[in-house]
Amino acid sequence: MWRVGQALALVFVAAVLVAGGVFYGLVYLLDFQEIDTTDKLDAKTLFDLLKLSFGVVAGAGALVALVVAYRRQRVDEAGARREATRLHTERFSQAVDNLGSDSPAVRLGGVHALAGLADDAPDDSLRQTCIDVLCAYLQLPFTPDPGTDPAVEEGHHRYLAFRKVRHTILRLIGDHYRRPRGTHRSWQGCDLDLTGVTIDGSMDFSGAVFSGATVNFRDATFSGTTVGFGDAVFSGGSVDFTGATFSDGAVYLTRAEFSGTTVGFGDAVFSGGSVVFTGATFSGGSVDFTGAAFSGGSVDFDIAVFSGGIVDFTGAAFSGGSVDFTGAAFSGGSVDFDIAVFSGANVHITRAAFSGTTVGFSSVTFSGGTVRFDTTRFSGSTVNVIDATFSGGTVDFGGAVFSGGIVDFSGAAFSGGVVEFSGAEFSGGAVGFNEAWFSGGVVNFNCAVFSDGFVGFGGAMFSGGTVRFDTTRFSGGTVNFTGTSFSGGVVDFIHSMFSGGTVDFRRAMGPVPNGLLVAVGMPVPSTVLFASPWPSALP
Repeated sequence: MWRVGQALALVFVAAVLVAGGVFYGLVYLLDFQEIDTTDKLDAKTLFDLLKLSFGVVAGAGALVALVVAYRRQRVDEAGARREATRLHTERFSQAVDNLGSDSPAVRLGGVHALAGLADDAPDDSLRQTCIDVLCAYLQLPFTPDPGTDPAVEEGHHRYLAFRKVRHTILRLIGDHYRRPRGTHRSWQGCDLDLTGVTIDGSMDFSGAVFSGATVNFRDATFSGTTVGFGDAVFSGGSVDFTGATFSDGAVYLTRAEFSGTTVGFGDAVFSGGSVVFTGATFSGGSVDFTGAAFSGGSVDFDIAVFSGGIVDFTGAAFSGGSVDFTGAAFSGGSVDFDIAVFSGANVHITRAAFSGTTVGFSSVTFSGGTVRFDTTRFSGSTVNVIDATFSGGTVDFGGAVFSGGIVDFSGAAFSGGVVEFSGAEFSGGAVGFNEAWFSGGVVNFNCAVFSDGFVGFGGAMFSGGTVRFDTTRFSGGTVNFTGTSFSGGVVDFIHSMFSGGTVDFRRAMGPVPNGLLVAVGMPVPSTVLFASPWPSALP
């Protein structure tokens, strides 16, 4: 305080000196610098100058008073904050003690007390502490339900009572996160850590706004419950379900908006239940299912909109259940299933639209189940199925429309299953089976239309299986079988129509594919290029 007094005294003295300087300066200018040479300073003018000087001194005094008042206010505010923090700490300690009580009713009171403390916390850090304690309570192990046998009736009732405490915390968390940020009782902007928690009660985050916050369900277990994020807005930050187990119930992210957000389901286990992103909007960011295991249940992205960003199923295992992108729209970004294993389950990307997007199935193993792209539109997009293995199951592009872009099966191995392009339309881009190996299974282009673009089987080996081009129309573009080996299996061109484009069989080895010579007709069009021994087989 002594230093402050010294400072104020110096300010006052300086103000007086300034006032004197102003007075002297005005007299000097007016009297000696001949601003007005016809008049000299009279008594009235001197009196006005004197009033001006005292006005300056009075202003300096007011400034000193303002500084003193500001200092006093700061001291009072600091004292009030310390008192509020002290009271908060006392209430916090009592609420935490109640949470440790052996009585479920007392614990329930502690839950509500902590929620109220979070509402009234004097700063964000104290509010976050209250939320962390509630989350930590949910993370504690609990005794499972002993059942309804009359012999354990007391234990069953005790289990239900303590479950009520957990469910109350889940409900309160959802209620507070739905309140608009900046309003009383809103927890938006605070992190939520439910790592390893068993979610067996409902949580409702509908319409909540998560801006830069972290919502963590890592390693959580969802059993017979509903967690709702419908219409929620995620801007930055992350929602983490990594390692979570879904055995029942549902997580709804219907119509949620994600802008630059990471949603993580890596290594999650889906044995039942569902995760629903129907109508959600993704602008940048990522949705990560890397290493996830699907043995049941469903993940639903129906009519979702993806503008940039990444949807990643790399290394996922599909032995049951379904993943559905029906009607979804992709603009840029990528959807990645590389090195995934499909032994069952259904992945539906039906009636979707891809514009400048990359879809990856490289090194995938298909031994069962279905992946469907039927009636999907690809505009300038890339579908990579490089080095994939087909021993069963179905990949269906029936009725798909390709205008530009690439579908690449180079190096794939077909020993079983079906790849379907029936009725597909190719008006640009490329479909490649270069150096693929066909020892079984079916690849079907029946009724497809090639009006432009490129289909390549260069260096492919046909030792078994079937590739059908029945009633396919070639009116443009190129179909390339250069260097292909026909040692077994069936390649069928029955009723194909060649009215344009190029079909190239030069350096092909083995017998003429079924129906090709009849479909080409006589004379052989210049656009159909045969291997050297084949013309001798013409009638």
